[in-house]
Amino acid sequence: MNQLETRELAYFVAVAETLHFSQAAEQLGITQPPLSRAIAHLERRVGVPLLERTTRQVRLTAAGEVFLTECRTILAAMDTAVRKARKAAEQRITIAARPASGPGVLPALLAAGADGVLTDVVFTYDEIGALRDGTADIALMCQTVATPGLELLELGPEEPVVLLPADHALADRPFLTLAEVEALVGYEAQLPNEPLDTMVDRVALGRLVVVVGESVRDRLGGSVRAVPVHGYPATQLVLAWLPDAHSAASRLTATAQAVMAERTPRP
Repeated sequence: MNQLETRELAYFVAVAETLHFSQAAEQLGITQPPLSRAIAHLERRVGVPLLERTTRQVRLTAAGEVFLTECRTILAAMDTAVRKARKAAEQRITIAARPASGPGVLPALLAAGADGVLTDVVFTYDEIGALRDGTADIALMCQTVATPGLELLELGPEEPVVLLPADHALADRPFLTLAEVEALVGYEAQLPNEPLDTMVDRVALGRLVVVVGESVRDRLGGSVRAVPVHGYPATQLVLAWLPDAHSAASRLTATAQAVMAERTPRP
């Protein structure tokens, strides 16, 4: 069988997702007849029916369901390859970071640069996904669980603090236990999928209680207090990258180590 073309896979995915040839053709920017011919040709090359067609509907066959999954994987992999190639040519390093992750470290990394190579940042709640799909070269994140397949550089511990309104009855306590935090009205165990500034505003209004890393202190202002939490799982601020990003990682990790050395208090 001759190698299939990317165009054919994209055509099939469009039809399989819409289950309508006219809608798929419009989505692809072509007319319906050449699309129908392309799908028929694809089925002949694959050797099995991928779609069941009647005058009223289009349905995927069992083989079509499997082929759709594989086509999506192939097209996603090709998009990743293009992004990685373009990034390599641009001589840029992109850091993926969660909005509330290491706010004191990230600006220092961006300001320091990495041996003259431009450094960008993309904010995401799926840092590892950004590494795997090529959106980012390096991730700045808090590690709470094992991360198989990634190389890591530990930057330092992120001590947990709970954010409370400045006038909260417990805001002046030297620390709170995890049980006390979990009992507070408005407590959310999962970090909300929103920017840090939005979280801080919600905390100040008494609508949210959340545990974050202590490095957010510089971003709180006077309306919110950060109180240490005892008994909360420890986290480690790390830089993470895939093994094939070793070149970009080696430049940025050297910069990160220098930045952290400057931030570490001398005895």
